[in-house]
Amino acid sequence: MSEAFDCAKCGESLYGRKYIQAEGGPHCVPCYDGTFANTCAECKELIGHDSRELFYEDRHYHEGCFRCCRCEKSLADEPFTCQDNELLCNECYCSAFSSQCSACGETVMPGSRKLEYGGQTWHEHCFLCSGCEQPLGSRSFVPDKGAHYCVPCYESKFAPRCARCSKTLTQGGVTYRDQPWHRECLVCTGCQTPLAGQQFTSRDDDPYCVNCFGELYAPKCSSCKRPITGLGGGKYVSFEDRHWHHSCFSCARCSTSLVGQGFIPDGDQVLCQGCSQADL
Repeated sequence: MSEAFDCAKCGESLYGRKYIQAEGGPHCVPCYDGTFANTCAECKELIGHDSRELFYEDRHYHEGCFRCCRCEKSLADEPFTCQDNELLCNECYCSAFSSQCSACGETVMPGSRKLEYGGQTWHEHCFLCSGCEQPLGSRSFVPDKGAHYCVPCYESKFAPRCARCSKTLTQGGVTYRDQPWHRECLVCTGCQTPLAGQQFTSRDDDPYCVNCFGELYAPKCSSCKRPITGLGGGKYVSFEDRHWHHSCFSCARCSTSLVGQGFIPDGDQVLCQGCSQADL
């Protein structure tokens, strides 16, 4: 008499029937599926022994159930993304969640190198300087009315230029006659002394320090012979073709200040009325 060959689960004879060897012995197909098969996370039915089973993040799927939740394309042999527990093919994911390049209008694919600025997105190779059209990458740039410039192009196109050397002013600088100058370019026409932060004047649009202007153009005081520049609020007195500093306009004899007083010219000198009357 032959030895019994029964299903380890239901006890029915397996002679002439298809069976599967599993833990605890052979199982008929219905018992094997009922005991060992996983439940599909999509359709909630058992994944039979003869079905192709796919596994992703602790979940099991029939091959036909493992598909994009939007276009329903099979993901069995396709790249995919899981978004909020939903499976998406790359095309649907990009359409729903990826940005469009502001330059070329194409999708910026997940994982690709991109640049974001002002709520816009670019492929790295599409984010170009509006001047030289070279990729900006990680370089510093300056935005201007929807355009983007590398620093050299922006300075060349927009930065003010020095009235003397015509080169751009990247920082600092001074204003003279409503024009920008490098601090080192604003110098005295006579002695080349830097004038930035110093008192100075001009003649024929050329700047001069106080000393050079006084020596070259200012009238000389008839008393001390030093230049009368009138700068810094300095006051002076003129009479005929002669000039005096306020502090120098005094009687040639008694040294009394004649500013605001009557005086008498006496040759190259000026006298107060008292000293002039003493000669009579």
